[in-house]
Amino acid sequence: MNKTLFLRIVHRLEQEVDYFKPSEDATGRSSLTALQKCTAAIRQLAYGGGADTVDEYVRLGETTARKCLHHFTNAIIHLFGDEYLRSPTPEDLQRLLYIGEQRGFPGMVGSIDCMHWEWKNCPAAWKGMYSRGTGKPTIVLEAVADYDLWI
Repeated sequence: MNKTLFLRIVHRLEQEVDYFKPSEDATGRSSLTALQKCTAAIRQLAYGGGADTVDEYVRLGETTARKCLHHFTNAIIHLFGDEYLRSPTPEDLQRLLYIGEQRGFPGMVGSIDCMHWEWKNCPAAWKGMYSRGTGKPTIVLEAVADYDLWI
């Protein structure tokens, strides 16, 4: 994710979602910044690590990191869902096909990415159906990102 997009998301969350607004605790100390909370959430999403893996990087505990992720994902769906988390309209497809053709990729709508995410709490009865020879069950996550996410 480029820096401009990340900072735009952080700013919007800080302005519109109470959890990300600056606050103080009972002793008058400042709470975590929106930048810290969003960084913790995005690192968990990007690297697939547990909530305790952001402790050394962002300096917050496991419970707080989990709470950041929960509030972040809910806020992203609420604030950006209608615009970005949807199927493309016919007008979107035409525009994306045109952009792809201009860049030398005729017929391309977007870039697809997929990964196998480890399913730590997979029910024992399903483990064999979701394992690919590694012995660890995984779920395949797929996403298509179009040109609009880079603007």
